[in-house]
Amino acid sequence: MLKNYLILFLLFTFYSCEKASEAPPVQQVNSFYKSAITADDRKTITPEEAKTYHINKTYQYEYRTGNPGNYEYNYDVKGININGDSVCGNINVQGKYGAGILITDSVAEIEINTEWVSYGKLKATDKKGNEYHLIVK
Repeated sequence: MLKNYLILFLLFTFYSCEKASEAPPVQQVNSFYKSAITADDRKTITPEEAKTYHINKTYQYEYRTGNPGNYEYNYDVKGININGDSVCGNINVQGKYGAGILITDSVAEIEINTEWVSYGKLKATDKKGNEYHLIVK
């Protein structure tokens, strides 16, 4: 009797593992939303974004575009680099991540990628790997 249960268990395990190893087909979703924000996104507003352009001076963002659950916000930011030098700039953020441009005294414009670390505070890195700590103005 125990032998029968063992055989059933082995057969079940064999067929379960065989089906689990097959990967489901990948489907592409067509959408006009970008998968990632770039520094150039803050320079222009597309016709699709213009339809949902919104300004509200109560909040810290300069403007927002998009629909509920998929907003893209524009912020003016200021902060410091790892050497303690002041920087300021403008970024676009969608969800937790964003991108933009910083201006410093020594370099004209620096492209950055940002990530929220807490309310009103962001961590940014440039293409060289330099880190910046920013706050929303």
